[in-house]
Parts: sequence; structure tokens; C-alpha cells
Amino acid sequence: GEPPAWSPAPAPAQAAALLEEAADLLVLHRDFAAAVEKCEAGCDSLAAGAGPGHSPESSAEVKCSLCVVGIQALAEMNRWREVLSWVLQYYHVPEHLPPKVLELCILLYSKVGEPQVMLEVGSSWLRDQTNKSLSEYGSLLELYLLQVLLPLGRFEGAKELVCGCDVLDSEQQLAFLGTIGKSRCQWSQQEEMPSAAEEQHDAATESVLGALSQKLLTMLTFLRRALRSMSSHFYLLPYKKMLLATFLLYLVVVRLDPASPTSLPFIYKLVQLFRQAWAAVLSPIHRPPIRD
Repeated sequence: GEPPAWSPAPAPAQAAALLEEAADLLVLHRDFAAAVEKCEAGCDSLAAGAGPGHSPESSAEVKCSLCVVGIQALAEMNRWREVLSWVLQYYHVPEHLPPKVLELCILLYSKVGEPQVMLEVGSSWLRDQTNKSLSEYGSLLELYLLQVLLPLGRFEGAKELVCGCDVLDSEQQLAFLGTIGKSRCQWSQQEEMPSAAEEQHDAATESVLGALSQKLLTMLTFLRRALRSMSSHFYLLPYKKMLLATFLLYLVVVRLDPASPTSLPFIYKLVQLFRQAWAAVLSPIHRPPIRD
């Protein structure tokens, strides 16, 4: 009854089973919340079962796959803001993220327009000496430049990262520096275009304001003439007649555009109507004598 000399570790096997269930929930059943729960259970089982009897390489591969499925499930539920913190609870520091997980995080936050989330994470990962020995390092450096640094306008940081990277040869450095230079030129052109658009907008605003000022001046001129013609009769009008005059003035000032050529004849007729109305409502005692 001695136990066998070698037996598969239970933690990786259990995590692998949970990974298979999570993948089925994600792809076949589209139950994203349940898929995330399975991924979390698998990562927890790996953390609890870590010991001398388990294979670090197989555990790392299963853990990475669990996180990949979890990231996709969270993104499907539009919970992309939780992705980075969710992943770091299992890897603790950015330098320990697997290349595939880092790649997915960079692509995800770039796609949703939040590349700054990966700014410090990507920088820490790329500056780690252990990660520089990985075969995926060059592709991740390029991805970080194109999807994070350059869209954020971090040209000096990108240049410093490329020039200080001893993994890249001179030809690769020149290629990256050329990409940075082109992106800087495009960035400058995009900054100049809004300035020109703003100048055109300011000129258009000034012309519109000038036209409005001219309309206002014209309106005030007509209003002053109308008031001058009416002022000698105001003290003779009863209260109700004053309300009528106020309403007619409202029609002139608010409802009409005095600067419009089509409204000028109407305004002239309306002023004549004022005079006729006031002459009609005045009592015979106050009317001026008729002369032949």
C-alpha cells in the first residue's frame, strides 16, 4: 500500500477543469458572469494548492488562460474598468503579468479610449530585466508605443524608452524612432488644425455679432421715432389704452425684425395706425381744432 512515486497535483488539474467550464460558459452559453466566477475559482485553487508537488510551468499556463477568459468575459459585460485590478489581484505587480495578459489589457484599454490606464503598468513591465529576456518583448514594446505612448503624446518618454532599450539593435531603434517622429508631426498638424478652425469661428462670430448690432441699432432707431411721435399723447391715454399701445410696441420690437426689408412697410403702417388710433380714442375736448 505505498502511494505511487508520482501523481498529478490536484490544484492544476482542478484549475484546468474550471478553465474548461469557464471557456464553455463564455463561448457556448454566453454566461459571462458565471465564466468570471469559474476563472476566479480556478485562480484561487492554484494559489491555495501551490506547493512542492505542483508544476510551476503548468500552473502558470493554466493561470494565464484563466485570466484571458476572465478578461474577455468582463469585457463582454462592459466591465472593462475592472479588468486591470481584477488581473493584478492574482499577479500582484505589473512586472509579473504574462505577455498575453499584458497584450490583452493594452488592446482593451486602447479600444475603449483609455490608454492612460496602461501607462505605468506597461512602463514597469518593459523596464523589468526578467521580461527583457522573453521572446514577446519586442512585439509588446511596439504595441505599447503604438497604442499607449504615441496616442497620449508621450513622445519624449517613447524616445527615452527606445534609446535606453539594450534589447533592440540599431536598426530596430531607428525604425521605432522614425515611427515616433512621424507620430509627432501628425500630432502637431492636428493641433494646428483646431487653431485655424477656431480663428474661422471667431471671424464668423464677429461678423454675426456685427450683423446683430446693426439690427439692434436699426430697431432702436425705429423705436425712438415711434416713441417720439407718441410721447405728446401719452398723458392723455387711459390705462387700458396704454396697455394696447404696449402690446403694439411688443409686436414691433419682439415679433418683427426691423432690419428685414419685408418688415419696413409694415412698421411704417403700424406707426401710422398708432397715430390714427390715438386720434380716435382722444376725447373731442383734447383734439386740436380743425383748420381749413
